[in-house]
Amino acid sequence: MDVGQPVEVPGPPRDEQLLTGLARLGQAVRMSAWRNAGPYGLTPLQADILTFLAGDDRPRRQGEVVAALASTAPTVSDAMRALTGKGLVGKARDAADARAFVLTLTDAGREEAARLSVVPEPLRAAVAALDPGDLAAMLRGAATMMRELQERRAIPISRMCVTCRFYRPDAHPEDPERPHHCMFADAPFGDGELRLDCPDHEPA
Repeated sequence: MDVGQPVEVPGPPRDEQLLTGLARLGQAVRMSAWRNAGPYGLTPLQADILTFLAGDDRPRRQGEVVAALASTAPTVSDAMRALTGKGLVGKARDAADARAFVLTLTDAGREEAARLSVVPEPLRAAVAALDPGDLAAMLRGAATMMRELQERRAIPISRMCVTCRFYRPDAHPEDPERPHHCMFADAPFGDGELRLDCPDHEPA
Protein backbone atom coordinates (compact mmCIF):
# COMPACT_ATOMS: atom_id res chain seq x y z
CA MET A 1 0.00 0.00 0.00
CA ASP A 2 1.24 3.49 -0.90
CA VAL A 3 1.61 5.27 2.44
CA GLY A 4 1.42 8.58 0.60
CA GLN A 5 -2.22 8.03 -0.38
CA PRO A 6 -5.08 8.75 2.05
CA VAL A 7 -6.85 5.64 3.26
CA GLU A 8 -10.56 5.43 2.51
CA VAL A 9 -12.52 4.45 5.61
CA PRO A 10 -15.22 1.92 4.65
CA GLY A 11 -18.85 2.86 5.14
CA PRO A 12 -21.36 5.43 3.91
CA PRO A 13 -19.99 8.75 2.57
CA ARG A 14 -19.61 11.71 4.90
CA ASP A 15 -22.68 13.57 3.65
CA GLU A 16 -24.87 10.58 4.48
CA GLN A 17 -23.23 10.27 7.88
CA LEU A 18 -23.93 13.95 8.55
CA LEU A 19 -27.58 13.62 7.56
CA THR A 20 -27.89 10.55 9.79
CA GLY A 21 -26.44 12.53 12.68
CA LEU A 22 -28.80 15.45 12.06
CA ALA A 23 -31.74 13.06 11.97
CA ARG A 24 -30.69 11.59 15.33
CA LEU A 25 -30.39 15.06 16.84
CA GLY A 26 -33.82 15.94 15.46
CA GLN A 27 -35.24 12.84 17.13
CA ALA A 28 -33.69 13.89 20.44
CA VAL A 29 -35.21 17.38 20.19
CA ARG A 30 -38.62 15.97 19.26
CA MET A 31 -38.57 13.40 22.07
CA SER A 32 -37.63 16.16 24.50
CA ALA A 33 -40.62 18.19 23.28
CA TRP A 34 -43.01 15.30 23.95
CA ARG A 35 -41.53 14.83 27.44
CA ASN A 36 -41.86 18.56 28.09
CA ALA A 37 -45.63 18.60 27.50
CA GLY A 38 -46.11 20.29 30.87
CA PRO A 39 -49.33 20.90 32.80
CA TYR A 40 -51.35 21.52 29.62
CA GLY A 41 -50.28 18.34 27.85
CA LEU A 42 -48.97 20.25 24.84
CA THR A 43 -48.06 18.52 21.61
CA PRO A 44 -44.79 19.62 19.96
CA LEU A 45 -46.77 21.66 17.41
CA GLN A 46 -48.78 23.41 20.12
CA ALA A 47 -45.52 24.21 21.92
CA ASP A 48 -44.01 25.53 18.68
CA ILE A 49 -47.02 27.80 18.17
CA LEU A 50 -46.73 29.28 21.66
CA THR A 51 -43.00 29.82 21.17
CA PHE A 52 -43.61 31.51 17.81
CA LEU A 53 -46.28 33.83 19.19
CA ALA A 54 -44.04 34.69 22.16
CA GLY A 55 -41.22 35.72 19.82
CA ASP A 56 -43.05 38.87 18.71
CA ASP A 57 -45.44 41.19 20.54
CA ARG A 58 -47.48 41.79 17.38
CA PRO A 59 -50.76 39.90 16.95
CA ARG A 60 -50.27 37.27 14.23
CA ARG A 61 -52.63 35.83 11.68
CA GLN A 62 -53.02 32.09 11.43
CA GLY A 63 -51.48 32.11 7.95
CA GLU A 64 -48.28 33.52 9.40
CA VAL A 65 -48.13 30.63 11.86
CA VAL A 66 -48.69 28.11 9.06
CA ALA A 67 -45.87 29.62 6.98
CA ALA A 68 -43.43 30.00 9.86
CA LEU A 69 -43.86 26.42 11.07
CA ALA A 70 -44.05 24.84 7.60
CA SER A 71 -47.31 23.16 8.53
CA THR A 72 -50.75 23.04 6.91
CA ALA A 73 -53.77 25.23 7.58
CA PRO A 74 -55.99 22.36 8.87
CA THR A 75 -53.25 21.07 11.19
CA VAL A 76 -52.54 24.51 12.64
CA SER A 77 -56.27 25.21 12.92
CA ASP A 78 -56.74 22.07 15.03
CA ALA A 79 -53.77 22.96 17.24
CA MET A 80 -55.01 26.53 17.61
CA ARG A 81 -58.46 25.32 18.61
CA ALA A 82 -56.85 23.20 21.33
CA LEU A 83 -54.72 26.10 22.57
CA THR A 84 -57.74 28.39 22.68
CA GLY A 85 -59.65 25.77 24.62
CA LYS A 86 -56.79 25.52 27.11
CA GLY A 87 -56.88 29.28 27.62
CA LEU A 88 -53.39 29.84 26.23
CA VAL A 89 -54.21 31.74 23.03
CA GLY A 90 -56.73 34.51 22.42
CA LYS A 91 -58.45 35.18 19.11
CA ALA A 92 -59.84 38.53 17.94
CA ARG A 93 -60.97 40.25 14.75
CA ASP A 94 -58.17 41.95 12.84
CA ALA A 95 -58.64 45.73 13.06
CA ALA A 96 -57.21 46.03 9.54
CA ASP A 97 -59.48 43.36 8.04
CA ALA A 98 -62.71 42.39 9.78
CA ARG A 99 -62.81 39.13 7.82
CA ALA A 100 -59.58 37.93 9.43
CA PHE A 101 -58.61 36.94 12.96
CA VAL A 102 -55.41 37.68 14.85
CA LEU A 103 -53.87 35.54 17.55
CA THR A 104 -52.25 36.61 20.80
CA LEU A 105 -51.02 34.86 23.91
CA THR A 106 -53.06 35.09 27.08
CA ASP A 107 -51.30 35.63 30.40
CA ALA A 108 -51.33 31.86 30.91
CA GLY A 109 -49.97 31.42 27.40
CA ARG A 110 -47.08 33.78 28.10
CA GLU A 111 -46.26 31.90 31.29
CA GLU A 112 -46.28 28.60 29.43
CA ALA A 113 -44.14 30.03 26.62
CA ALA A 114 -41.63 31.20 29.24
CA ARG A 115 -41.52 27.67 30.66
CA LEU A 116 -40.96 26.24 27.19
CA SER A 117 -38.07 28.65 26.59
CA VAL A 118 -36.01 26.86 29.24
CA VAL A 119 -33.86 24.30 27.43
CA PRO A 120 -34.24 20.81 28.97
CA GLU A 121 -31.16 19.67 30.86
CA PRO A 122 -30.20 16.73 28.55
CA LEU A 123 -30.10 19.04 25.52
CA ARG A 124 -28.32 21.78 27.45
CA ALA A 125 -25.70 19.28 28.63
CA ALA A 126 -25.18 18.00 25.08
CA VAL A 127 -24.52 21.52 23.80
CA ALA A 128 -22.27 22.28 26.78
CA ALA A 129 -20.13 19.27 25.82
CA LEU A 130 -19.01 21.10 22.65
CA ASP A 131 -15.82 23.10 22.84
CA PRO A 132 -16.08 26.70 21.52
CA GLY A 133 -14.54 25.80 18.17
CA ASP A 134 -16.97 22.94 17.54
CA LEU A 135 -19.92 25.10 18.61
CA ALA A 136 -18.88 27.87 16.20
CA ALA A 137 -18.40 25.36 13.37
CA MET A 138 -21.83 23.83 13.97
CA LEU A 139 -23.52 27.24 14.01
CA ARG A 140 -21.75 28.21 10.79
CA GLY A 141 -22.65 24.92 9.15
CA ALA A 142 -26.27 25.07 10.30
CA ALA A 143 -26.63 28.61 8.94
CA THR A 144 -25.15 27.57 5.58
CA MET A 145 -27.44 24.55 5.25
CA MET A 146 -30.52 26.50 6.34
CA ARG A 147 -29.84 29.28 3.84
CA GLU A 148 -29.42 26.72 1.04
CA LEU A 149 -32.70 25.03 1.99
CA GLN A 150 -34.46 28.39 2.15
CA GLU A 151 -33.22 29.32 -1.31
CA ARG A 152 -34.60 26.01 -2.58
CA ARG A 153 -37.90 26.77 -0.80
CA ALA A 154 -37.54 23.58 1.23
CA ILE A 155 -37.98 25.31 4.61
CA PRO A 156 -39.53 28.61 5.76
CA ILE A 157 -37.42 31.76 5.88
CA SER A 158 -35.64 32.11 9.23
CA ARG A 159 -34.37 35.25 10.91
CA MET A 160 -30.68 34.37 10.55
CA CYS A 161 -27.63 36.62 10.57
CA VAL A 162 -26.60 35.38 7.12
CA THR A 163 -29.88 36.56 5.55
CA CYS A 164 -30.01 39.91 7.39
CA ARG A 165 -29.32 43.33 5.92
CA PHE A 166 -27.32 44.25 9.03
CA TYR A 167 -24.85 41.36 8.57
CA ARG A 168 -21.39 42.13 7.21
CA PRO A 169 -19.39 38.88 6.87
CA ASP A 170 -15.61 39.05 7.25
CA ALA A 171 -15.70 42.81 7.80
CA HIS A 172 -12.79 42.49 10.26
CA PRO A 173 -10.27 40.11 8.63
CA GLU A 174 -7.64 41.27 11.11
CA ASP A 175 -9.62 39.65 13.94
CA PRO A 176 -10.07 35.89 13.32
CA GLU A 177 -12.04 35.52 16.56
CA ARG A 178 -14.64 38.17 15.59
CA PRO A 179 -14.43 38.72 11.84
CA HIS A 180 -18.08 39.65 11.17
CA HIS A 181 -19.96 42.86 11.95
CA CYS A 182 -23.58 43.51 12.98
CA MET A 183 -24.66 46.95 11.76
CA PHE A 184 -27.72 46.89 14.03
CA ALA A 185 -25.62 46.50 17.19
CA ASP A 186 -22.58 48.14 15.55
CA ALA A 187 -20.38 45.42 16.98
CA PRO A 188 -18.01 42.74 15.68
CA PHE A 189 -18.77 39.08 16.38
CA GLY A 190 -17.55 35.58 15.53
CA ASP A 191 -19.05 32.38 14.21
CA GLY A 192 -19.82 31.28 17.76
CA GLU A 193 -22.25 34.20 18.07
CA LEU A 194 -24.12 33.65 14.80
CA ARG A 195 -27.86 33.75 15.38
CA LEU A 196 -30.27 31.38 13.68
CA ASP A 197 -33.31 33.30 14.97
CA CYS A 198 -32.85 36.98 15.79
CA PRO A 199 -35.74 39.30 16.76
CA ASP A 200 -33.91 42.27 15.17
CA HIS A 201 -33.57 40.54 11.79
CA GLU A 202 -34.48 42.44 8.64
CA PRO A 203 -34.31 40.65 5.27
CA ALA A 204 -31.34 41.58 3.11
